[in-house]
Amino acid sequence: MFDSNYKFTCVERFLRYVKYDTQSDEESTTFPSTAKQLILLRDLAKELKDMGLEDAHVDEHGYVIATLPANSAKDVPVIGFIAHVDTSPAVSGYNINPVINRNYQGGDIVLSKDSSQVIEVEKNPELNSMIGYDIITTDGTTLLGADNKAGVSEIMDAVNYFLTHPEAKHGTVKICFTPDEEVGRGTEKFNVEKFGAKYAYTVDGSSRGEVEIETFSADAVVAKFYGRNIHPGYAKGKLVNSMKVASYFVDSLPKDKLSPETTEKREGFVHPTSLNGNEELTTVKFIIRDFVTEKLKEYEDILRDLAQKAVAAYPGSRMEFEVIEQYRNMKYVLDKHPQVAEFAVEALKRLNVEPIMSPIRGGTDGSRLSYMGLPTPNIFAGEHSFHSQLEWVAIQDMEMSVKNIVTIAQVWEEKA
Repeated sequence: MFDSNYKFTCVERFLRYVKYDTQSDEESTTFPSTAKQLILLRDLAKELKDMGLEDAHVDEHGYVIATLPANSAKDVPVIGFIAHVDTSPAVSGYNINPVINRNYQGGDIVLSKDSSQVIEVEKNPELNSMIGYDIITTDGTTLLGADNKAGVSEIMDAVNYFLTHPEAKHGTVKICFTPDEEVGRGTEKFNVEKFGAKYAYTVDGSSRGEVEIETFSADAVVAKFYGRNIHPGYAKGKLVNSMKVASYFVDSLPKDKLSPETTEKREGFVHPTSLNGNEELTTVKFIIRDFVTEKLKEYEDILRDLAQKAVAAYPGSRMEFEVIEQYRNMKYVLDKHPQVAEFAVEALKRLNVEPIMSPIRGGTDGSRLSYMGLPTPNIFAGEHSFHSQLEWVAIQDMEMSVKNIVTIAQVWEEKA
């Protein structure tokens, strides 16, 4: 039973953590991709150590790792809770000014410093269940960073709860805060054996009650189009402009299917994410997504065929086509370890929260971790409209997430 008199610390922590600019960089070749992430990571390790987790440290790759020792005599499997500190490269994370909208009474939320930025109920139907809640938003000039500093704050608060409530029994709990999740590299240097958990949970989901055991499978495609550059004053019959070849290719993509803007639910897509070049060379990058791994090759074959047709339309051009595996649907692994999700559902039921078993139209660090030998579903953190100025989170959902983390650890102890 969670102490009803507990004074939560997650909101105070969250309001501090979002002040750190931790934006990652998808073009960087370093790890972490930006040095500024390490400032928060080091401070988190110090906070954990000051709280009493003696082994808390930042490892050589920038991961914060810490251990909450067991207080149970049972042989409880070691579980972990994981969140990432970086924010999306898509929108600025510098000088974030969170705004708390107390006692929300419904309706659209107009952001304070940019009235053109409006969190609309029509596009955020979850707000209909937030009457009376306290909603944290941005001022409209940056993202908020609830993805995933809400999860970081909630894990920190759950650790605080256990340290101040020794009567709450649990096995050994491992904590990890990672960099670079937003650029798909969060697990690149992760050492599962060193981490020491048998199972884990990423605290990086949206609506209260979510237990996500299924993600997209994902590949990336890099298509390079080569032209032939000649001085434009003497180019007749000689110049082949690679940008025009690439543009022809992108314009040939299906208009009514296979794109994020035309798909939903369990439908996959292909999505161009960047186009850069000049007359000589233009590179188009794609992400390819579907819940069924085998469909990725179908989509990639479609892209390759369209790329070849573009080259055929511009004699003298050529192309290179590269497929890069990113991650796979974690359901294939988690189905072999059903207790991981079952115990998360049990925790929600004890808290009188309706479980939501929804597939993620995206991926989490848990996607890769599951295939690396650490089965890791994703649980809710309360984040909404992430990667945008319209990002928001409810204080009451953050506090419920703290309860959920604590209760999951207690369920594992009881079931041991």
